Amino acid sequence: MRWWPQSLSGRLAIILVGGMLAAQALTGTVWFDMRYGKALEIPTRLAATRLADTLSIVNAATPAARPALLRALSGAGLQLQTIAAPDAQPALMDHNQAAAARLFEQVFHQRNNVVPDLQVTSIAIDDGDNGSLRTMLLEAYPSGRFVIQASLADHSWLQAELHEGQAGMSMAPLAAMGDYLLRIYVLRGAVIVLLAWLAVRLAMKPLQRLATAAEQLGHNIHSPPLDTAGPQEVRTASLAFNAMQRRLIDNIAERTRFLAAVSHDLRSPITRMRLRTEIAVPAEQQARFRKDLDEMDALIGATLQLVQDSDVHEELQLVDINSLLTSLRLDFGEIGAQVEVHGQAAPLPGYAQSLKRCLQNIVENAVRYGEQAAVRVEDSAETLCIVVTDRGPGISEDQLDKVMEPFYRLEQSRNTSTGGYGLGLNIAQTVARAHHGQLNLRNLPQGGLEVRLQLQRQRNATATLN
Repeated sequence: MRWWPQSLSGRLAIILVGGMLAAQALTGTVWFDMRYGKALEIPTRLAATRLADTLSIVNAATPAARPALLRALSGAGLQLQTIAAPDAQPALMDHNQAAAARLFEQVFHQRNNVVPDLQVTSIAIDDGDNGSLRTMLLEAYPSGRFVIQASLADHSWLQAELHEGQAGMSMAPLAAMGDYLLRIYVLRGAVIVLLAWLAVRLAMKPLQRLATAAEQLGHNIHSPPLDTAGPQEVRTASLAFNAMQRRLIDNIAERTRFLAAVSHDLRSPITRMRLRTEIAVPAEQQARFRKDLDEMDALIGATLQLVQDSDVHEELQLVDINSLLTSLRLDFGEIGAQVEVHGQAAPLPGYAQSLKRCLQNIVENAVRYGEQAAVRVEDSAETLCIVVTDRGPGISEDQLDKVMEPFYRLEQSRNTSTGGYGLGLNIAQTVARAHHGQLNLRNLPQGGLEVRLQLQRQRNATATLN
């Protein structure tokens, strides 16, 4: 569903506001009752007063004169007739009609206390063919119809049918409905939406903080622990998160210690094998044995280095990118490598040593496989891009992603003299991710490989402030 928000705060806000509107719609019957009672109040008072005065006149007349008097009093809005007895079963009324009937009896007896008995048979809004709801919403002068049965002084019964209006007073239905919708739905809805937004924002803040901490933990296992202040549920989640972080740090440290111990134990037999090579192996084969032992020792060292570099163990600080690149250019220049640097960059919040190792690996690969390296700096307020290009043969398209996997080496090294151990780009990618960035490789149309290191300034700056 496209209209359904993706964020939890948006969904909670819609649920709260939707629930409020549904509840308000259900309680709209209160407005109907009030409107119905208001529409019947004036006709009921007028009808009760008119009938009370009429019965006072009828009671004063003799029984012989009553038929003619009843005909004379009957007319527009009032029909009188004698009946033998009142209805045996009282009429069924809803609560609005029952309230109007009680008002009718109250006004009648205040006006005429001689009539001993009075029975309201029917009372309703005169809706014609429109329906009572439509009449209340659109009719400015709704009228009421009443059927009343009353006993006279001689205990005979009289039935009166009355029709009364609003006595010229407009109900202003549209204005009343507009005022109701404005105050009940629009203004109240706006206030509830605002309060729901503030409440959801306040409730979601600890969750957002937990999500941010989880993301930072993915980039730097040594990020500061979560603050455990707040509601009980938030404190429990924060304590569990901090405990998980401590366990991860302990597991990584234990793994590093284990590999360091293994590396140390493996180097001991390698050393003994070197000594035996010098003693027991013929001179013409010693060089080959030494080469194999050197490779084993270097592979052990590379494995340990990979474990150490798989995580960032530094504090964030402002890194002078220009000085870092200049230092790398001079270092490679001392060994006869040609490295060119173009562009300037503002200081970047980051991990200085890890960032230097990352760029050193990238430039070293460019020099080793492409004879020389060209470094181009593209800086903006949001991102910092450092692009390193070489003039080598490039990498086949199906292996561009694989070369960043640990210990992955191309089937044929891009240089016949050395192919490394396949760790340089993997370490560089790890450092890029620790800076909320990414490392991308592509072959250039004119030949050579382009390595683009893209780092996010804003997110690194936020992490520094945190």
